Amino acid sequence: MAPRGSPADPKVTALRESRCLNPHPGQVTDPAFLATDFFDARDAVQVKYEMVRRVSVDGEPVTAAAAAFGYSRPSYYQAAAALAGSGLEGLVPAKPGPRGGHKLTGQILAWAEQQLAADPALKPAGLAGPIAGEFGVRVHPRSIERALARRREHSQSR
Repeated sequence: MAPRGSPADPKVTALRESRCLNPHPGQVTDPAFLATDFFDARDAVQVKYEMVRRVSVDGEPVTAAAAAFGYSRPSYYQAAAALAGSGLEGLVPAKPGPRGGHKLTGQILAWAEQQLAADPALKPAGLAGPIAGEFGVRVHPRSIERALARRREHSQSR
């Protein structure tokens, strides 16, 4: 079995894959995390939960709790709001990156649909160049296909 904390440690792998790996476990100085193996400073969800619990149940000041768990005061308030709003799932960091096609606006997609309606031989992937020329936006042909498919699904579900 791999030593605790090594890159081959299965818990580290699982925490990383679930976006719950604490990037700074060494900053956790809370005595409970230093005394037993039950509390794991590598688990960001457990660290945030215990930080919020320490303030709400034990009455510890926010500044002291945040410092002991390696977070800032604003991070404490974000964690407390996320826990109150969504439970433990709210403490799991969101996936990074854009949340959708941010280049292909409704105006561009409406224009693309007009072009496709006017020329039945034209394929969505063939609109990458015309979109760049018309709107100054460079997009991958597959992104156009996916965005138009999503737009059609959304309009059909209404």
